[in-house]
Amino acid sequence: MSILYIVATPIGNLSDISLRALEVLKSVELLAAEDTRCTQKLLTHFGIHVKLLSCRSQNEERAAEKIISTLDRGENVAYTSDAGSPALSDPGALLVRKVVQAGHTVLPVPGPSAFAALLSIAGIFDKSVVFEGFLSPKAGRRKSRLQELLSGESAFVLYESPYRIVKLFSDLVELDSKRSVCVGREMTKLHEEYLRGSAAEIYELLVARKEQRGEFAVCVSGKRA
Repeated sequence: MSILYIVATPIGNLSDISLRALEVLKSVELLAAEDTRCTQKLLTHFGIHVKLLSCRSQNEERAAEKIISTLDRGENVAYTSDAGSPALSDPGALLVRKVVQAGHTVLPVPGPSAFAALLSIAGIFDKSVVFEGFLSPKAGRRKSRLQELLSGESAFVLYESPYRIVKLFSDLVELDSKRSVCVGREMTKLHEEYLRGSAAEIYELLVARKEQRGEFAVCVSGKRA
């Protein structure tokens, strides 16, 4: 039976890729990727030559059909998102579901994840953590969901763009200014940075900057913490 490998790729530093991930990428007949241009840079860096297929959120269902046809021929396929672990705030879940329904094997090739990376250095003691990913860009929905998360006992992790990070912290301060937060910006990249403190303290730091740059991951401690 053919195999679809779900391969985690670096979130920044290319040296974070695993030896097994490189072996898999070299061995498959087809590599499906969220953004083929982004993935091609990774392949070029490691001297890997493999046929690429676009598989992003807008065409995931159609791409899944092509991937299943490839698997039906007895050929193995790998899937990568732009960075980190597929299907975590990235495409991949629909592809996995359809491939499993078609009777093929799906195996993970674990590795980098912004979620796991931030948790490892956040220093929180919460026993449970909710992975929320990106909140709604609509102010009302974002604030409503944030209130729900803050009302729970669990810590939670959010992803946010540089264009909405200040708005996110403005809502956090309004809802619970003292909640402990750890923020990772551009993790594993050249301008890697971590901010720790209360929601109010980090909000002041962000507002003091003229411009926000890079992608953000935010870990908010649980209610009891």
